[in-house]
Amino acid sequence: MPRITALDPQHATGHVKELLEGVGRKLGMVPNMMRTMAQAPAVLEGYLQFSGALGHGQLSAKVREQIALAVAQANGCDYCLAAHSAIGKMVGLTADQLRDSRQGEAVDPGTDALLRFVRQVVETRGRVSDADVQAVRDAGFGDGVIAEVVAGVALDIFTNYFNIVAATEVDFPRAPAL
Repeated sequence: MPRITALDPQHATGHVKELLEGVGRKLGMVPNMMRTMAQAPAVLEGYLQFSGALGHGQLSAKVREQIALAVAQANGCDYCLAAHSAIGKMVGLTADQLRDSRQGEAVDPGTDALLRFVRQVVETRGRVSDADVQAVRDAGFGDGVIAEVVAGVALDIFTNYFNIVAATEVDFPRAPAL
């Protein structure tokens, strides 16, 4: 049972209504996470702005979903595992890539280096070693990508913790057990 109630978009007013309508137009639905965040409009707006900004960065949609899956698995967030498995399929990830991402690895060497770095960021709470950063650089990525990976991890931790605390009702097909 949810601990924070999801707002019914039909009962939303003002700025919250505009935000939820925008989500609905973009996604074709208003996911429970965003309906729940709408209880605090600043939270929903902050999430949408941060997520939107990262969508204009250097990382592809596939890699952003792979990062989200690795973080959700590490944090045990069923909502985010379900949502990012569904979105991952929509952006072209295979079942094997979804599974590997959750384990923080990939067949592609560059993506594998990024996901291994993601695991280190999460496991060490950001206290990665010089060698961890160098491994990303050795895989061909610069400081901008490293910064975007850290930002993506931070956004994903926020949504993981939000959904765990709120006990957000999962409205995507559940991710299979590993």
